[in-house]
Amino acid sequence: MRGDADPRRWDQTSGDRSGGAKKDAERELEKPIRYDEVKVVKVGVIPQSLGNCTSLEIIHLDDNNFIGEIPLEIGTLQNLTEVSLANNSLAYQIPYAIFNSSKIEVISLYMNQLSGHLPPIIGNWLPNLKVLYLWGNELKGIIPSSISNASMLVELELGANYFSGSIPNTLGNLRHLERLNLVNNDLTSNSSTLELSFLSSLTNCVNLTSIVLAENPLNGTLPISIGNFSTSLEEFVAFNCNIKGIIPREIGNLSNLMTLHLENNELVGPIPSTVGGIRNLQGLYLQHNRLQRSIPNGICQLRNLDELLLNHNKLFGPIPTCWGYLSKLQKLYLNSNKLTSIPSSFWSLTELLQINLSSNSLSGYLPLDVGKLEHVTQIDLSWNKLSGDIHAIRGLYSLVSLSLAHNKFQGSIPQSFDNLISMEHLDLSDNNFSAEIPKSLMKLKCLKYFNVSFNRLQGEIPFGGAIAQFSASSFMGNQALCGPPQLKVPPCETSNVEQSTTTVIVRYILPAMIAIILALFLTFALLRHQKRAAKHNGQGDLLALATWRRITYLELEQATDGFSESNLVGKGSFGSVYRGMLSDGTSIAVKVFNLNIEGGFKSFKAECDVLCSIRHRNLVKIISSCSRIDFKALVLEYMPKGSLKKWLYSHNHFLDMTERLNMMIDVASSLEYLHHGSPLPVVHCDLKPSNILLNKDMVAHVSDFGISKFLGNEESITQTMTLATIGYMAPGYGSQGTISTRGDVYSYGILLMETFTRKSPTVEMFTEEMSLKDWVKRSIPLSVIEVIDANLLKRGEENFNAKLDCMLSVMQLAMDWSTEVPEERSNMKDVVTILKNIKLKFLKDVGED
Repeated sequence: MRGDADPRRWDQTSGDRSGGAKKDAERELEKPIRYDEVKVVKVGVIPQSLGNCTSLEIIHLDDNNFIGEIPLEIGTLQNLTEVSLANNSLAYQIPYAIFNSSKIEVISLYMNQLSGHLPPIIGNWLPNLKVLYLWGNELKGIIPSSISNASMLVELELGANYFSGSIPNTLGNLRHLERLNLVNNDLTSNSSTLELSFLSSLTNCVNLTSIVLAENPLNGTLPISIGNFSTSLEEFVAFNCNIKGIIPREIGNLSNLMTLHLENNELVGPIPSTVGGIRNLQGLYLQHNRLQRSIPNGICQLRNLDELLLNHNKLFGPIPTCWGYLSKLQKLYLNSNKLTSIPSSFWSLTELLQINLSSNSLSGYLPLDVGKLEHVTQIDLSWNKLSGDIHAIRGLYSLVSLSLAHNKFQGSIPQSFDNLISMEHLDLSDNNFSAEIPKSLMKLKCLKYFNVSFNRLQGEIPFGGAIAQFSASSFMGNQALCGPPQLKVPPCETSNVEQSTTTVIVRYILPAMIAIILALFLTFALLRHQKRAAKHNGQGDLLALATWRRITYLELEQATDGFSESNLVGKGSFGSVYRGMLSDGTSIAVKVFNLNIEGGFKSFKAECDVLCSIRHRNLVKIISSCSRIDFKALVLEYMPKGSLKKWLYSHNHFLDMTERLNMMIDVASSLEYLHHGSPLPVVHCDLKPSNILLNKDMVAHVSDFGISKFLGNEESITQTMTLATIGYMAPGYGSQGTISTRGDVYSYGILLMETFTRKSPTVEMFTEEMSLKDWVKRSIPLSVIEVIDANLLKRGEENFNAKLDCMLSVMQLAMDWSTEVPEERSNMKDVVTILKNIKLKFLKDVGED
């Protein structure tokens, strides 16, 4: 926004709020040209000879292509009342003489590249100034308190510059002020306390209609005196200002306020019930704070409300039943809270266009009244506990986007969904839908995203029309589907072959014998490992080997509800993983290997070999295995928080800087053990976010040893034909098949970059010419903020310098650990030590040690 956008257009969703500056200029352009007025359309520089027009009263040169500087001679025109040079390409400093004209009423210089400071006595010689528009330039320094001496000021707009320091309390002396716009600067409060005292002074401006303070690091609390603003105030905009504390109850006194923007701050506590006193409010924006408790019934009194955004807070309880009175509501975002139920009256809000209730704890059914929302275009109810069928939705003909993912919906997908002709985004994944996918969906010509994965759908996939553009990921996790081979499902044909005596032997007797032999072998391997492990010192991170337990195929089938699709938690290159619960209450993950693809059996054997001979608190623990001729599975400790990949790239999850540091230390500790502490050194070979799993305490565990390799000693090198994941794979591995512990160090460096930049090395922006490593390298050391995940690091936030210093250290080390030459990479012992030191320094810098 800084320097390249109109600071009045701070909310693109609320219509055209471009304000009076340009409109005033356009009205002036419609006036007839007078002898005392200059108005032209020109390119080039403004001539100095303009200063010879001593009788000149008005200069309007807006919306041209003037370059260079503003001539000093303009400041000598004693009769000048208006100077408007807006929306050009003028640069350099504003001539101080312009601010010395006693007759001037309008100074409009917005949208140029003017730089420098404002004169310290700017308001001392401007007794008639009514309008000062300087927004959209490159001005810096403080806003002089002397500006309040321009006592006739009606509109003051200094937004989208680089002003810093405190906002003067003296602004309250501008008794005629109607509009104040300071958006997108680096301004702070001038109070020695946390309270934003300048707001108290502004309550003296009884004509104020608009206050825009957004995108400034104010870093304070809203004063109780905010309720003393006159009833003329219509707009209060202070998003992304580091505002802390609670919303004062007195805010309910602002009875004529139409727009209240307090989103992206650090507000806590409840939404005051007195908010119902703001009877004319049309837009209430409180998203991305830490507001708590239930949603107050006071909101029901806001009968003019058309946009309500309370998402990403900590609100809980039911949605108030009285919301049926909000008859003008069009946009509602309540996602990412802890709300529990939707009242039936909610569905009577027939003007709703956008609804987002995702990532709550909502339960219950969708009533037929959903069909009353005939104008709605977007509905997101994903990541809740809703159940029942979805036939009530079939009549919402205006729908463009519908997401019901990660709920408990059941029944069939309505055939009449083909009437939703505007549908572009349809996500029904991770539910309990059954029956066939309706062939009528092929008629949805606008469809751009479609996902019915992880349900209980069956029959032929209607591969035609709009559906034909989607890949296997849209249909995965439905065991009874069939269709074209590119969708990775069986062909739609059946054969009935009677079982012979030989088949019975092969399918039942031999597997039982093999399972017994394998159990004996694994027991022997475990006992052998215990003897070896006892010889090693420094095992503070090691865990005692669990007692091996035999688990039969029948037990696994019962634990996973027959390997139900509803229990499928993921798929990999060589198999699928199901969650389950044993009869004794133990939660497990069952990794079933696909023996029909090349490498499936080899992967099973490799994981058995590795997981049975190692044990560490940051490695996924093996509980048992099950092996038959046609079925092979590992029973592993269940990781309820999913993968690091999910937490990095899902919009419903977030990891702060300390959490990411802890996880990277966990991963490094596991690799240190594999390389230097296990009986035989192990190279993982496939380190990436999807293979980092998190337990209930968010402790990271390395998993998936399907292509890992044993070495003779720590410095050994071996050859392999197994292919790791492109983007994470060390250069020598890819070209020569060379395996060593230094290859894992390289992958770890890439993983470290991805974790803090939230950019995968495999995304489209990275090609042969530009890799993730190249992108990060270009940012070090001066522009590292440009590559760090924007949710982690924002200018002006608390502890910004400490976070920036920490990230610079991490990115520099990630570069060192992913260097092209293997011998130049550190070993994992050093990696762990360095990362722990970085974390300790960071915690000390932010005062958390």
